[in-house]
Amino acid sequence: MNRLRYFAVTTAICLGTFMVTLDISIVNVALPAIQHDLQAPMVSLQWLIDAYALCLSALILSAGPLSDRYGRKKMWLAGVLIFTLGSLLCALADTLPLLLAGRVVQGIAVALLIPGALSLITHTFADNRQRIRVIGIWSSVSALSLIVGPILGGVLVHTTGWEGIFLINIPIGIITFLLGQYGIRESADPEKAAFDPAGQLLSIAALGCVTYGLTEAGTHGWLHPLTLLTVTGGIIFLLLFLYTESRVEKPLLPLADFRRREYLHYNLASFVIGFAAYTNVFFIALFLQKAQGWNALEAGWRMSPEFIAMALFAFSFGRIARKLSIRLILGTGLLLTAAACGLMTLLTPYTPYPLTGLILFMLGTGMGLSIPATGALIMHAADPARSGVASATLNMMRQTGMTLGGALLGTLMIQRAVTIAQHRKLPDAVQMITGVQSGELTTTVQHTVYEAFAGGFNLAMAGAALSAVWVFILIFYPRRCKIPQEKGKITS
Repeated sequence: MNRLRYFAVTTAICLGTFMVTLDISIVNVALPAIQHDLQAPMVSLQWLIDAYALCLSALILSAGPLSDRYGRKKMWLAGVLIFTLGSLLCALADTLPLLLAGRVVQGIAVALLIPGALSLITHTFADNRQRIRVIGIWSSVSALSLIVGPILGGVLVHTTGWEGIFLINIPIGIITFLLGQYGIRESADPEKAAFDPAGQLLSIAALGCVTYGLTEAGTHGWLHPLTLLTVTGGIIFLLLFLYTESRVEKPLLPLADFRRREYLHYNLASFVIGFAAYTNVFFIALFLQKAQGWNALEAGWRMSPEFIAMALFAFSFGRIARKLSIRLILGTGLLLTAAACGLMTLLTPYTPYPLTGLILFMLGTGMGLSIPATGALIMHAADPARSGVASATLNMMRQTGMTLGGALLGTLMIQRAVTIAQHRKLPDAVQMITGVQSGELTTTVQHTVYEAFAGGFNLAMAGAALSAVWVFILIFYPRRCKIPQEKGKITS
């Protein structure tokens, strides 16, 4: 591969990831502006995140086999094109349903883009050391987009309105498509690709029901018939999905792979990273604006320590991996993530920013170490001919964690905030927390709202911290995996 093609491939893959990851962080900062402009309640705002993540996590299992069967380049470029069109639809939306439709289109596209990136890296870079380096660069670019997102989002919201956060994806998408068309070579393994339409339908039904039920619990309560019906239905669909996967010849989710303890545990780590760490982007943006009173631009740059740390450590991942085992790097990342989430349970509306920024830097360090570590461990263990399935499984676990984390922790946050507001005798407590605040609030009422949101945020972070501690204990205790740990190797 000549240098020009090498540059085109690496840049295209990184730009594709940059675009879709930018969309996560940039949308979070714009949520209050969208809420005000479209007069949307808080639960509906949560669906702007969950609709995107739900489509991604539900369809990502199909995307991997589609890439293996019909061509990894072809499917990845299709994802770039669809995402660009979805961004245009979002930018033109003047109602919440139309904006949600655009987010659904984006989520479908990202299901092709995210697993496709790791699969393309695996097939393009055969040398382990070179592959580790590119995975580190790819992860650092993802972190860079999270740095740029809040700041750029704040600027765009203040200068062009929230529509600008979607319009920016269009030129990026065009450049990415052209570079990918030139640089990426086509590859496919149709004889080993999965084909399981029944499993796909069941997985969509399972994730859809559970996520919808957990999200609606914030409005109707945990014991409301709608909540119980949808969550129970989701569990039933999940059991049927697992049964189907154990019977079909070429399943979407190869259950046999999970019989290997280390493979199961690393995928669970990916799930928890999505559940505890990725959802933090949503919660921190709301905390800074709803509990501390900063505007979108101010909240954006205050989130930057997390993403700066992510970029620094992800970019250095290849160098760190030459000196330490990947498993040790993963463990360190999980502990730092758990510690940061634990410290966030102590944040209040009056916490000085330097302390908040330090905690965010710790969280970013944990994510910058653990995200590329899980990808490297799982992709190294996978059959190259089934790299699409392995990458899809890894990302499905992470995105499912993000979807369920956003729904469950978001519901806990809203309910806790409402409870605190009601306990403080706040008039119209439910409307103050879940609806659009109109008009000027008195200082006393405003501080009560701040404290209520902070209390809800603290509870959500406690759940995130416990999940990270759980997966760390699961992986490292009571006994270590019987796999040699060599420095400079992908193996754990």
